[in-house]
Amino acid sequence: MALHTVDVNIKPTQDTELVTIADYVSHHEVSSELAYTTARYCLMDALGCAILALQYPACTKLLGPIIPGTFVPVGTRVPGTNFMLDPILGAFNIGTLVRWLDFNDTWLAAEWGHPSDNLGAILAVADYLSRKRLAEGSEPLSVKTVFSAMIKAHEVQGILALENGFNRLGLDHVLLVKIASTAVATHLLGGTSEQIADALSQAWIDGACLRTYRHAPNTGSRKSWAAGDATSRAVRLAWMTLQGEMGYPSALTAKKWGFYDVVTRGEPLRLPRPFGSYVMENVLFKISFPAEFHAQTAVECAIKLYPLIKDKLDQIEKIVLTTQESAVRIISKSGPLHNPADRDHCLQYMVAVALLHGDLKADYYENTFAKDPRIDQLREKMIVEEDKQFSRDYLDPEKRSIANAIQIYFKDGSETDKVTVEYPIGHRKRREEGIPLLYQKFEANLLTHFSKDKVKELTALFKDQPSLENLAVNELMDMFAS
Repeated sequence: MALHTVDVNIKPTQDTELVTIADYVSHHEVSSELAYTTARYCLMDALGCAILALQYPACTKLLGPIIPGTFVPVGTRVPGTNFMLDPILGAFNIGTLVRWLDFNDTWLAAEWGHPSDNLGAILAVADYLSRKRLAEGSEPLSVKTVFSAMIKAHEVQGILALENGFNRLGLDHVLLVKIASTAVATHLLGGTSEQIADALSQAWIDGACLRTYRHAPNTGSRKSWAAGDATSRAVRLAWMTLQGEMGYPSALTAKKWGFYDVVTRGEPLRLPRPFGSYVMENVLFKISFPAEFHAQTAVECAIKLYPLIKDKLDQIEKIVLTTQESAVRIISKSGPLHNPADRDHCLQYMVAVALLHGDLKADYYENTFAKDPRIDQLREKMIVEEDKQFSRDYLDPEKRSIANAIQIYFKDGSETDKVTVEYPIGHRKRREEGIPLLYQKFEANLLTHFSKDKVKELTALFKDQPSLENLAVNELMDMFAS
């Protein structure tokens, strides 16, 4: 048999997956009123999370220009600051602020992630373009344009997440943030469908980073800026493509060197449903607790149990946590917890704090608070078990539940009832209950940085869909500046 000694260098057609995403972002007209309403809530919530993150020096030390004092005359504002940056660095700043406290919206499937992470790219590019247009004497972009971009970014990230579990390969979900942000950033910058596909090929060629920084024994603060990094890279790739940089039509499917053969072990991407507005309509909000989402209902269970056990802590024999497979795999851990990022990705820590205090706040992950010896004493009494039905319901497209249950056993042989919560307060099935609390969260987050009058003004704006949609993006960003 003759040896293969020559590669056939015939340029392939564009990968179907690239074309499908590009055509959706270029041509789909979003008509869902529910999607636009939910996008308003998402933008409000993400900006509130960004403002709250300013309270944490570990975050703020990463913000601003690379060279101190650098000012970009026509650029991107960073919420809660006086920084005006180029849109590539602006995306990193905005994305890092939105994501820092693990408190923005969430999407759970075979892959999980936080679709509002894409606002790093969307707001940076839209704000820059608005200021550029004004400088040239034309009309700025409206916030409705931001909503449309958000809906599409949510959809690209979320549909790709439904049946493509990159985490099982040890890869981080911010890969999908980069893909979605690249597509919408290229579109916002004026790219054609062909240019979006070219930019997407570059994003897939980048591959994905390891998710070891999210897990024991390496959990650390990179998980709080990884999405900002992904959005910044997305804007960079979009920018280069619009300058005429070529794309790579078989970036996914090329034999031996393409993404499928190198990264996914030959498995192609699955797109189980057409792109529309499904993800935005069904996105999950973190309303009550800044906690990794698989633990949200566990914390609710703990808070329900708090009044019953708060005076009996020394009598507890064991605590049985029943959860889904994903929580077992990514946030169940024992041993020392070394930093806030370690703690907000530990199921047992979050439950212990909620049992001790009847609440869970961002400050409760800080080193000073974590010195309380009772937290680790409770952690040592915890047993984590998977409920197979919880795991099935988690993946069921009609349910998308994130169930947890807790039962506490005492040394005298008595026990509490088993408390179960299937759907967190931020789930679509609890929207009516959740939205008033989402506004309360927004106001509380803004009050950490702005005056009461300013918070009242911003809250009123986010309750008025038409006024917000018609507002220029640069005006909105100026309202959040300091």
